[in-house]
Amino acid sequence: MVYHIGILCGLPDVAVKEAKERVRTAIKNSGMEFPSRKITVNLAPANTKKEGSAFDLPLAIGILMATEKLSGVNIDKTVFIGELSLDGSLNQINGVLPMCIEALKLGMKRVILPKNNAKEAGIVKGIEIIGVSNLEQTIKYLKREIKIKPENIDIDEIFANNQEYNLDFSEVKGQENVKRALEIAAAGGHNCILIGSPGSGKTMLARRLPSILPELSFEEALEITKIHSVAGILNEQALVTNRPFRSPHHTVSGIALVGGGRIPKPGEISLAHSGVLFLDELPEFSRNTLEVMRTPLEDRIVTINRVNSSLTYPCNFMLIASMNPCACGYYGSTDKQCTCTPQAISKYMSKISGPLLDRIDIHIEVAPVKYSKLQEDKPGETSAKIKERVNIARKIQRERYKEHNLYSNAELTPKLMEKYCKLDEMGQKILQNAFEKLGLSARAYGRILKVARTIADLEQEENIKTNHIAEAIQYRSLDRKYF
Repeated sequence: MVYHIGILCGLPDVAVKEAKERVRTAIKNSGMEFPSRKITVNLAPANTKKEGSAFDLPLAIGILMATEKLSGVNIDKTVFIGELSLDGSLNQINGVLPMCIEALKLGMKRVILPKNNAKEAGIVKGIEIIGVSNLEQTIKYLKREIKIKPENIDIDEIFANNQEYNLDFSEVKGQENVKRALEIAAAGGHNCILIGSPGSGKTMLARRLPSILPELSFEEALEITKIHSVAGILNEQALVTNRPFRSPHHTVSGIALVGGGRIPKPGEISLAHSGVLFLDELPEFSRNTLEVMRTPLEDRIVTINRVNSSLTYPCNFMLIASMNPCACGYYGSTDKQCTCTPQAISKYMSKISGPLLDRIDIHIEVAPVKYSKLQEDKPGETSAKIKERVNIARKIQRERYKEHNLYSNAELTPKLMEKYCKLDEMGQKILQNAFEKLGLSARAYGRILKVARTIADLEQEENIKTNHIAEAIQYRSLDRKYF
């Protein structure tokens, strides 16, 4: 006679319902007798949908405890997480890190989970992380027949072994103005768009941006790791110590970009949290896809609503985009004549909406490099030197905004801009003239102030000066030239 879990209630999804057979077979294959009676399992609270295979191990332990197969075992303040194979082995699951952090908040003392997830969970201090290979080992550990050393990850060692980025700004000939713009973007966490003809080096420059991004704090690294854990892309990493650089193809869908799906998962904008989202050839992306980024770019969070739940993922990322000025790529070029009609140019540029462009702080034109520059033997400034200045600027910002829990100037709210982005009389006149002549929006006004604040921080100046505001204004002029 075959016995099984008769009823599994509490809004389980398909994966949880299938746990009935996995649990029964795993218990039998682990040398334990499955109870010969009808079993009802209630997953409380009943009105919350249960998703995923992480319920397998707790179901198995719960059944064995309820039927006194594990009598005398102490599981007080212990959390069980894991997916069971039919042979009783435990498979790696997604989202372990946020689960362990929440378990700690709830006052739990111990988490028993798959061995392949132990490193990831081991960075959570204050709670025992026990990695097990299978159900049989779990049972022996609970019966104290074997000892398993709790996972203990040295955070300082992980950061010390941080891998250097293999691309460097010293490899780029010329383009000093673009390097300066990207340095400012990195120092303040600003969005940036590069406009120029094919072969001018837009993608080459953008792909070297991670080499000058500021060092991650532990809090930022933990946030990134939690998102990557939920998405299931951590592999065997205990902690993400490099800022993410995501570069989706232009065929990416809106759901893949912002997140969602039948079982909602983080999208590219969340996977780029505290790092860079690089959109190469921006007009080739679907306009509808680009427009879904407008709200997340402002709010720095994305909320995914479903009938039974609402999920919010952080997405505080730098948007770096590159594009040609027209379909042929040579509009405005002095080296090659553009073959596009005015109507074709207008149609091409209209793929980028004004509201989206307004949310990009820095607009920079990338001109083709002259032959004389390519032949120069003098090496350019290294990423390490640029990064030193960026780190100093970010340190100033973290210290300034520590009471507001902000990491960069790009995150400033209008209220905080009034406090930290004050201009002298001359600076106000310069900005007023630019505002009237360029027809800037109120949002562009705020972006200029934030960029000027970053330029001042790079020069370690307490107040924004005239030259800072003047330089910030020039990074907003290209939208009037091309759009």
